Amino acid sequence: MRTIQTERLVLRNFGPGDAQALFEYMHKPVAACFFDEALPNMEAAQADVAKRSGDDGQIAVCLKDGDMLIGDLFAHSEREDVPGWDSVSVGWNFNPAFAGRGYAYEAAQALFAHLFGQPRIRRLYAYVEDHNSSSERLCEKLGMRKEGVFVEYVTFGDDEAGQPIYENTMQYAILRREWEASLRG
Repeated sequence: MRTIQTERLVLRNFGPGDAQALFEYMHKPVAACFFDEALPNMEAAQADVAKRSGDDGQIAVCLKDGDMLIGDLFAHSEREDVPGWDSVSVGWNFNPAFAGRGYAYEAAQALFAHLFGQPRIRRLYAYVEDHNSSSERLCEKLGMRKEGVFVEYVTFGDDEAGQPIYENTMQYAILRREWEASLRG
């Protein structure tokens, strides 16, 4: 992917120097949807960074001053094999140590502008667990609308008795025309 710069951030491909910072927030992920991606050690973090570095849909979010990784974004078309497919799944995961400073919004807004700058992209959507209020607020701040709730949609873990804990998952989305209208104010 081409590097994107915002006022305070750089969005770029992952590189070998990102393993330690990725490990810091992925050894014990906060959001349930990332539990299965937890990194048990630095070797796993290095392997994950190597994998991500070859995928333009996995985007490192770094502070402009010092190039330190503080989170990541993703943007994947689930049907890149279908000509004319125009919807992209987006998401984010940030180191909680950098929460509350507007970095997630700044990064996601830049990603949305980049994606909607591509003529074939018509729709962006995100899945958010119903207890992830910070991601829900971010979706709304980005102009996304809640399209629905999938009741007991997916499980990311089990309870003490070994029974799956099913998550209610909301789907948010925004169309290109809605994004463009928001830019016009």
